[in-house]
Amino acid sequence: MMEVRLNGRVYTCLEQLREQADEELFLFLEEWFDDRSYVLGHTSGSTGAPKEIQLSKADMRASARMTNAFFAIDRESVLLLCLSVSYIAGKMMVVRALEAGAELLTVKVSSHPLRITGQEEYVDRRIDLAAMVPMQVEESMKSESEKQRFGYIRHLIIGGAPVSVALEERLKKIPTQCYATYGMTETVSHIALKKLNSDPAYFALGEVGFEQDERGCLIINAPHLQARRFVTNDMVRLHGNKRFEWLGRFDYVINSGGIKLFPELIEQKLVRSIPGRFFITSRPDEVLGESVLLALEGAHWDFVSLQLLLQKIRPLLGRFELPKAFVVSPFFRETTSGKVVRTLPENAVFYPVHQLRVSEL
Repeated sequence: MMEVRLNGRVYTCLEQLREQADEELFLFLEEWFDDRSYVLGHTSGSTGAPKEIQLSKADMRASARMTNAFFAIDRESVLLLCLSVSYIAGKMMVVRALEAGAELLTVKVSSHPLRITGQEEYVDRRIDLAAMVPMQVEESMKSESEKQRFGYIRHLIIGGAPVSVALEERLKKIPTQCYATYGMTETVSHIALKKLNSDPAYFALGEVGFEQDERGCLIINAPHLQARRFVTNDMVRLHGNKRFEWLGRFDYVINSGGIKLFPELIEQKLVRSIPGRFFITSRPDEVLGESVLLALEGAHWDFVSLQLLLQKIRPLLGRFELPKAFVVSPFFRETTSGKVVRTLPENAVFYPVHQLRVSEL
């Protein structure tokens, strides 16, 4: 018999939920309880146009059970849904609750997921598991009232984008156990976690195991899923077959003078020094093969501010990591899920670093 525990009430048929769940959640539940063996989902669009794919319900149940086992989620647990169920992360929070018979607590999807309504009404119940994207955590921690509400959350998983060094530092000040996730739509959510402020390596959940291909990219062996084996474009440093450190995307690796540079690792060194959005990319170079570029978003960047930025970041980077040029664009392009498209806009303006140097450099 169907049973959905939602916001303190138990529902045993879809008709009861029609007026109580928002339209997006209701449509997903309607799809989940139909006779098909799959639900429709979309890839994130991080490395290309989003694609519609069929997500096996059996795989989703297996993934939910694996996560529930790790976090000890059961019928007494409460799970917070603050992500859109249009994407796999939101869908899987619902499935975890259904598989465990746990209660699902829903709030409006926003950059302030611990607010219920208005400005001053906050989540004030124990939450055993919540999932957020880094932006939601960042915004919530700007308000002392919201920051205190993290004390109600036992476990928080953060995914969809990398967790910055600065955010990881702020997470030390809350009692919640926080984890970064590793996974993709094709693996129906995460297959590995990294405990923040604890270990730089991701560890496998359940019976998942890891290996590498000839490029140094991660291969996931996931016996709980029907496909069982997934070859990724993520370059990693393996620690046995159960743990790895993520280095960056194979697609983005820069070969400058025979040195392999990982843009994501360079970005981690700069995140505290650059206000606003930025990313590291490259362009062809006759001498080096590829030269490093630092792309900056915003109309406020001018010659003087870029000179000051160069002074600030030069001590932070290695010889080959230092950008050969800054590239300024008023706005970055984004995927449908809000991730920055790491290609330079046509209206970008180039500032060669050698023209920015001043005598004290």
